[in-house]
Amino acid sequence: MSAITEGNARQYGDSRKLAARARLHTEYTIAETGWFPWVAAQLPLKPADRVLDLGCGPAWFWAATAGLLPENLHLTLADLSPGMVDEAVARCGAQPFGSVRGCRADAAALPFEDGAFDLVIAMHMLYHLPDPAAGIAEMTRVLEPGGFLSVTTNGIGNMREIYRLTTVFGSAPADPAAAAFGYDAAEQMMRTQFGNVAMSQYPASMRITEPEDVFLALTSYPPGEGAGEPQLSGFRRAIADAFRQGSGALDVSKETGLFLSRKTA
Repeated sequence: MSAITEGNARQYGDSRKLAARARLHTEYTIAETGWFPWVAAQLPLKPADRVLDLGCGPAWFWAATAGLLPENLHLTLADLSPGMVDEAVARCGAQPFGSVRGCRADAAALPFEDGAFDLVIAMHMLYHLPDPAAGIAEMTRVLEPGGFLSVTTNGIGNMREIYRLTTVFGSAPADPAAAAFGYDAAEQMMRTQFGNVAMSQYPASMRITEPEDVFLALTSYPPGEGAGEPQLSGFRRAIADAFRQGSGALDVSKETGLFLSRKTA
């Protein structure tokens, strides 16, 4: 995350490709509580807290949960992509926060003073970093003593029924995000940095009824994005077979969790 590569710019210049992946979760997740409200309920926030959302993306989380959070939060929305920052600030500007500011930021060298925030949240972004431990160290630095770091990521079994289909692209049959920074890495790195960590897993599953949504989601990023026509045709056949075996639907397991650590000194 120290530079905007051509691939990153294509992926995260705006929220369109991200939306193709998010659609699977917003349309097909089966859970008593939605993902964003569930995350909001885990955050140890107080009125007027200073909050940094690192890797904020389009700030869908804050727009969806503004009415569920303590009053007068001072929100800093940071992302490596200027397009994401602009979209995030525009989306949150009309929400009932104490203040909203945007900042293009490199997670490995945050442009903030020590102890500038009461809570830092990094939602499904640490697997993008070449050195997640360095990112966690920077987040720790900008936390006030007594402040919290909240990280969300996936377990290696997340959506395994879908990722098995991507072997036609030469991919491993597992969530690539979890392979890069999954449960074990989050537990180890946060405990090493803070000396404490608590984990909560989101209780949910998925039942997907539209094959095309699987195709669009898994071809919105490499290796599906940019694959040749023979591989794409093979991927469509694999999806069709999976739906046929499921009598018109694809049941998918989810492993998504939130890790929380407190800065004690």
